[in-house]
Formats: sequence, C-alpha cells, structure tokens
Amino acid sequence: MPTPPPTDVIALHDDTPNEIESRAELNAHVSAGTLSGLIIQDLHLDDEDSTAALSIVDVQDALFVGCRFASPHIAADLVRRGALVVPSFDGVPYPTHPGRLYTPDDLAAGFATDGFTGMYDTIVYHHFRASGGAQPAPREALVQRLHDSGIDNALAVATNAWMATAGRSAAIGVMGGHAVQRGSTTYRLAATLGWELARAGRLVVTGGGPGVMEAANLGAFLATRSAADLTAAIDVLAAAPDFRDHDPYTAAALKLRDEFPAPAETDGLAWARCGGLSIPTWLYGHEPANLFAARIAKYFSNAIREDTILRLSRGGIVFAPGWAGTVQEVFQAATKTFYATDGVSGPYVFLDTAYWTQRLPIRTLLEPLLAGSPAGDLSGLIHVTDDVAEAVTLLTGAV
Repeated sequence: MPTPPPTDVIALHDDTPNEIESRAELNAHVSAGTLSGLIIQDLHLDDEDSTAALSIVDVQDALFVGCRFASPHIAADLVRRGALVVPSFDGVPYPTHPGRLYTPDDLAAGFATDGFTGMYDTIVYHHFRASGGAQPAPREALVQRLHDSGIDNALAVATNAWMATAGRSAAIGVMGGHAVQRGSTTYRLAATLGWELARAGRLVVTGGGPGVMEAANLGAFLATRSAADLTAAIDVLAAAPDFRDHDPYTAAALKLRDEFPAPAETDGLAWARCGGLSIPTWLYGHEPANLFAARIAKYFSNAIREDTILRLSRGGIVFAPGWAGTVQEVFQAATKTFYATDGVSGPYVFLDTAYWTQRLPIRTLLEPLLAGSPAGDLSGLIHVTDDVAEAVTLLTGAV
C-alpha cells in the first residue's frame, strides 16, 4: 500500500512563519532554541535526532498536529512542558493533517506496480467507502475533518500567495460534465479554453474530475506548449475515452506527463501555467481524479469542496454542458453572486448555445434571479456562446 505523501517534499508555506511543514524549517527553529507558539504539521519526528531535539527545545504553546513520534512518552512529555499535541491517527491510509496540497504523482503513487486499484487515490477512496462514506463513525469523521482542515490551510496559503500578485479576479472556474468523452468536441473545446486562459495568465480552477474538468486542466498543463501539442495529447487520451477506463487513462496520462514535463516553477505564478488547480472529492471517488492539475486540493467533504471552488472563482465561471452536478453549481454560484458573499463576481459563460438554450434553457430562471440582486441588476453577467475565443475575451477582460 502506498504511504501518504510526506509534507516536506514541496514547501508551499515559506510565507507563513508561524507554521512548520518541513524538516528544514523545524531544524532552523530548533537551532534557535524555541518552538514556542509555532504550529508543527504532519512531520515524522520519530528518529533519534528529532527525539533528542524535542527533549530540550522550548515548546511552550507549540501545537503539534498529525506528527509522528518515536513513542507516546515523547508526546506526553511535550504536553507536560506546555505543548498541545493532536496525534497522527493510525489505521488510515491518508495523512492526518497534510501540510501541503497534493500533486498528480501523490494521487497516482502505486500505479506503476499495482495499477489503478493499488494507487494512493483509489486506496483512500475504498477506505472512505468502507468507513461509512459521507456518514463515518466519530473517530473516522474526526480524522477526515483534520485532513480537510490541513487541505484548507494549504490551499489558502497557495492561492493567497498567487492572488496577491495576480489579483483575486484572475482565478476562473471551469465546470461541466464528468462523463464528456475524451476526444469529443466538447472535450477539445474545454481543453482549448484552459490552454487559452492559462496562457493569458489566469488560474484555471476545476472540480478535479474527468470530462470537462480534466480537459480544462490538461489545456492549462500544456499552456507553454503549442496548439499542435495539445491536439496530439488529446488524441492520445482519446484511446481511453470513457471516464471508467481507469487503467488505460491513468497510464496514458502519466506517459503524457513524462513526455511533456512541466517547466520549472521559477516564481509563485508558474504553477498556474503548469495545470492550474483542481479541487476534487473522495465522495465521487469512482470518478478518477484528473492528473493534469499542478495542485490538487482533494477533500473528503463535498460540501466544503463545492463552496471552495466557487469562492475562489471570482474572475468568472465557465459552464460547459453537464447534468445535475453542473446545474447545482450554476445556482450555488448564483447565490454567491446574488448576495455578494465573496465579493464582486466575474461573468458566467455558458459554452454550447444549443445545450444551454434548448436542452437546459438557463436564462429562463437565472436572468430574473440575478436581475433582482440587492447589488442591482446583475443579469448582464450571463453570456451564452459557442466560441471559445469569445469566452476567453469575456473572462480575461474582467481583470
């Protein structure tokens, strides 16, 4: 079984001096003689050097969350000396309190030897189902919420740092059906949209699943490559068109990642041009998480996940064809826009005119709703188009 990803592989929290998520940060504070008032997250501190250091350093008011110690006596000693310890929980295949976001390699860990059923993402999903799914027993519920709290924290740090430079309205959500087949017209349009948005300096935010979500992250992943490379990549993935083609899709996705390695992240904005952000959930773990987002904020709680996607997508949202889940997101987003709970909203771009005017006539309910907003008539935010270039113009003009 693959082990939970360590938190000190990628340090995303250099701008959070009160939080320690790597051994290097820990060692620096230990050398200074104090951990007082600091938060130490999800580190393995069960080696001899860590045990010796913890026995002498000042830990008054320090908070250890999800850390592993050589013995329970060490944790007890830390508490006796003024620290608060929330232990790492045994018996779960995921970190108690992750200190960073996931990467595609984290979720796919184990695939090379054990296939889709043996990789980290699938193992956690089966554990989630076996533990009660959305209604776990109290112990499991507590650990899941600690995990999601860690993801909350890591996501806030990553996106706040990005938006401090690019602006809040530079994050754009892309929603749509998970069952859209790889290689289809809709898939290609969504991939081109993600490609164009990332090239325009926008952060593509998706729900992290297959279909439209995967396509948008794929486009962002190849933003530094040519349009021909994007077409070729889609053609490769089209050999596993259905979202249930788990093993062939995962093998093809990992091969593409090897053939098109992401450029080095030389600045805090680079990861937007290397796949952007996805926010999936194990509630829908039967849908494989797409492997093209640069950062993956995977939650157990779908309610938190849905709210987070829409809260971040202040630069506008693209709604490609989709069914119940997509329609739910339309009206959940409309609620936020109506009450301005998360600030000013960017445009709502509905991609595929026939779908959104004939199959699901979205203007019928949405325009009267937004026209009655306390902030004034917001029905002008609604746009329906078949043209990706028009969609990009509408969205990039919001910043």
